[in-house]
Amino acid sequence: MAKIIHIDLDDSALPPPTPEIEQERKVAMFDLLEENSFVLPDRDGRAVPAGPYRLGLSIRQKRLVFEIATEKGESAGEFHLSLGPFRQVVKDYFQICESYFDAVKTAAPSQIETIDMARRGIHNEGARVLEERLEGKAEVDTDTSRRLFTLICVLHFGG
Repeated sequence: MAKIIHIDLDDSALPPPTPEIEQERKVAMFDLLEENSFVLPDRDGRAVPAGPYRLGLSIRQKRLVFEIATEKGESAGEFHLSLGPFRQVVKDYFQICESYFDAVKTAAPSQIETIDMARRGIHNEGARVLEERLEGKAEVDTDTSRRLFTLICVLHFGG
C-alpha cells in the first residue's frame, strides 16, 4: 500500500483562489487520491513506516514542506525542498494557463489545442523537476508527480 490516502493542503495563508485555480486543485486532489504511487525509501539503513500515507503539503519559510504520516497519523517523515528550482516552471505554467483560459473563451479550436499542448509540456517539465527533487526522499510515478506539481502550483498562487 505505497500510496497517499489523504492530503492536507495548507493554503490558509494564501489569497482566495480564482475559480480556475480552485478547479485545478480539486481535480488534482481527486485524481491523486484515486490513483497514485508514493514510496518512502529506507533512510540511513532504517526502515520507514509502511504506507498508506497521509500527506501534508505546505510552504514554510520559502520551502516546500512534505509532512508524511501513516494511516493512523504517526509520523513517517518530513522533508523540505527549496522552491528555487520550481519558480520558473511555475511562472511559465501560470502564464500558459492564463493564455489557455482566455483562449477557451474566444479562440478557434486549433489555437486552443496548440496552447493546451504547450501547457501540458510545461506541466510535464514541472513534474520532471519534482521527481528530481524527490530523489532519495520519495519515489513517485509520473502521474503522481504531475498531480503533486499541480498542488505545488496552487500553493505558489499568490504566495
